[in-house]
Amino acid sequence: MIPVRGFEGRRVAVLGLGRSGLATARALQAGGALPCLWDDAPEARDKAEAAGFALTDLTRANAWDGAACLVVSPGIPHLYPEPNRLVARAMAAGVPVDNDIGLFFRSFATPDWDAMDVTPKVVAITGSNGKSTTTALIHHILKVAGRPTQMAGNIGRGVLDLDPAQAGEVVVLELSSYQTELARALTPDIAVFTNLSPDHLDRHAGLGGYFAAKRRLFAEGGPDRAVIGVDEAEGRFLANQMAEGPADDRVIRISAGAKLEGEGWTVFARKGFLAEWRKGRQVAAIDLREVRGLPGAHNHQNACAAYAVARSLAVPPKLIEQAFQSFEGLPHRSQIVAERGGVRFVNDSKATNVDSAAKALQAFPRIRWIAGGLGKEGGIAALKPFLGAVVKAYLIGHSARDFALALGDLPHEICETMARAVARAAAEAEPGETVLLAPAAASFDQYPNFEKRGEDFTARVRALAEQAQGRQDDGADARPT
Repeated sequence: MIPVRGFEGRRVAVLGLGRSGLATARALQAGGALPCLWDDAPEARDKAEAAGFALTDLTRANAWDGAACLVVSPGIPHLYPEPNRLVARAMAAGVPVDNDIGLFFRSFATPDWDAMDVTPKVVAITGSNGKSTTTALIHHILKVAGRPTQMAGNIGRGVLDLDPAQAGEVVVLELSSYQTELARALTPDIAVFTNLSPDHLDRHAGLGGYFAAKRRLFAEGGPDRAVIGVDEAEGRFLANQMAEGPADDRVIRISAGAKLEGEGWTVFARKGFLAEWRKGRQVAAIDLREVRGLPGAHNHQNACAAYAVARSLAVPPKLIEQAFQSFEGLPHRSQIVAERGGVRFVNDSKATNVDSAAKALQAFPRIRWIAGGLGKEGGIAALKPFLGAVVKAYLIGHSARDFALALGDLPHEICETMARAVARAAAEAEPGETVLLAPAAASFDQYPNFEKRGEDFTARVRALAEQAQGRQDDGADARPT
């Protein structure tokens, strides 16, 4: 773990005792602090006590006396739509509020680094869509290149659960807007902004607040290099803010569709080909069309971001291309879970909003689309321009009928459950088609999270494949010899 420094012998309150909260408590304790733990949920408190921690009731009037800091888990609001009552009390008492990301950046570098031949680096990735895939892809490239690397943040391990750095190591962090908004220290060596689309707007009081939370990763610490997607106005604004001029190669602009030339450093993908340009000329190119783990233009943007980071870390293009070919993708993100009878089954359960679903719908030519769940504000009306490849939709969950109204004349069927949707789509799919789970909705009406929804889809697809194989085997056994 990363022992938290700067609070030796002092009381530090920890609010929220999920994965990151308990990891924070352990790291504070390892650094000599006195963690005071609380969670409104009794089951979370029981889990903390079972792990050997004492609880401190932060609802008591004197709970904040002598507290040096309050560390808040990402899901707990501190400003919008309104502050958690305990966060508000800490602020009223003048107690600084931080999160585990802020503690990580203040504690990761140690005096031991002075003796290292190659200083460790931190790469931090934020944005609306593609963060997880980009993070995992960078981590994979570094492993293929033989570089020591760890991955954490909003994916995998909590940041304070990481091992202390070794010489030359690169830590790759996925950071959500909830994490970047509150962290009091944000000092990555390389910062990545993938894209921006409306999400979490209640938490950030609108799109401007959401973008401001992402922008803090670049504005607070001033990374040595910034990799910025410029396919939206916000990305172009951020790149302009970070660069000193057109030739400033501390900023690498990336795009999933536009040709980026000029004097600076750019990486872009067009018609399935990734190109790197520097100082007005092309220096490398990679054919992404047959990279199985990165289908579609949205994944090509992720490839551009990962490529730019790897080149910043002096990884050769040929080695990056090799890593692309061996990258298997992430569960629930354009994940190919089966191919049967010429039909491909793809799990993109992470496509919980309209923008991410639109990207998935553009990645395949003929689609049997499974969609629905707990719909978000605005429904799926904005998806109409992206439905050209959809042969038929199979609608599930709370918003199935609302989605059906929005689809109009597009062939569709209200299936209600994943079991029926998978069975119907598989029965009707023809060779060359893709059965795609891209819900464009949250999962909480039927599942605890998008992962469980994707696992259900995957299990049902594989069960159908096993049934089909069983029938083939039975038929073979029945034939006379």
